[in-house]
Order: sequence, then structure tokens, then C-alpha cells
Amino acid sequence: MEIKRPPLTPELYAYVLAHNPALDPTQRALVDVTHTALPREAVKQIAEEQGPLLAFLVRLTGARHVVEVGTFTGLSALSMAQALPADGTLITLDISEEWTAYAREAWAKAGVADRVDLRIAPALDSLRAMPAEPHIDLAFIDANKDGYIDYWEEIVPRLRPGGLVVVDNVLFAGQVVDPAATGMGAAVKAFNEHAAADARMDGVMLTVADGLTLARRV
Repeated sequence: MEIKRPPLTPELYAYVLAHNPALDPTQRALVDVTHTALPREAVKQIAEEQGPLLAFLVRLTGARHVVEVGTFTGLSALSMAQALPADGTLITLDISEEWTAYAREAWAKAGVADRVDLRIAPALDSLRAMPAEPHIDLAFIDANKDGYIDYWEEIVPRLRPGGLVVVDNVLFAGQVVDPAATGMGAAVKAFNEHAAADARMDGVMLTVADGLTLARRV
């Protein structure tokens, strides 16, 4: 099997970023403060190239109602909220007041706080409290990996036809090809099989950052 993807050297990664939309000052400041204030947890932040991609997908799908599972310090929510129309809404779910305090500040500085509805509670509780009928245009899942299947099962029935789910970390640092994977690695492997077998969805897996699955409701 021929692998067409070149090794992602630091130089090549810099080239990719240089040919993507640049982070704006508020986004860049949020990346910097996350790495300064939360150095151990900063790995939870989306990769730099994922922000422009999420914004692109919001615009591409014409999304007006977005749901995010896993806020952290808010870079992904910021990127998507900025791409929403003025009357669009992004509901983002997390359990940490500490981490999301950075998010609230960034959303306010960017002028999109009125588009973001942050709900601090277990994500499954928040998802199950949403209307059961299809109404979500786009969802982004980037939270605890052992909850991915449950989040998927709550979101998919609520997606409008043609609605999109984006799932992060589906390669989980390569652990998905380890037969002995345990813990979160095993959970991601199980999710990938679950998602691939779901006849309600039409999906692809991409080698963006730590792996990204895009799936459309048929």
C-alpha cells in the first residue's frame, strides 16, 4: 500500500499553517494564554490548523445551530462562533469552570459571546435535555474519549438531514492500531468501529492533526 502523505516535518507543518487562514489576534492570544497558564493541559486544545477548518465547515454547511462537546479554553468554539451568522447559536458543553473562564474572556473580546451558550454540566445530561427532533446543523466532539459513543448516539438523531458531525482525536496518537490498546485508546478504537458501521451516517476519516472524522447525516 503506497502512502502518499509526506512526513510532517516542522518545516512542512509551518508551510501548511502559512497557507491556511492565520489566527486572528484574539485566537492567537487564547493559544498563548492556554499554553502559559495550563501547560500540562494545553494538549487538549485543538491543533492550530483545525480552527480555520472548523470555521470553513460552518460556512460550507451554512450552519446556524452548532453543538460542541468539550470546550476546554474555547478555541474551537471561538473559531466556529466567528463563522456563524449573527443570529447563529453555538451550544458548548463542559464541566470545568476554570478552563472555560479563559473561553468566556476570549469570546467577549472577539464580540461573539452573544452567539455562545456555555452549559456547565455533564455533557450527556445537557445533550439529553435538548429537543429530540433533528435540529443540529453541525456538531464537534472533542471530550473524554470513553464517552464518544454515547455522545454520538445523542447527537446523530438530533442532526438535520445533511447535518455534519466532526470528531477529533480518532487516531489517538496511533493507539488505534495497537491490538493491546487499553483505556482511552481502546475507547477510541471502539468508537471508530461504531461510527463506521452506522448506516445513518456517511463518513470519512482524515489524518488531520490527531485524526478527524467527518460524518454527514444521510
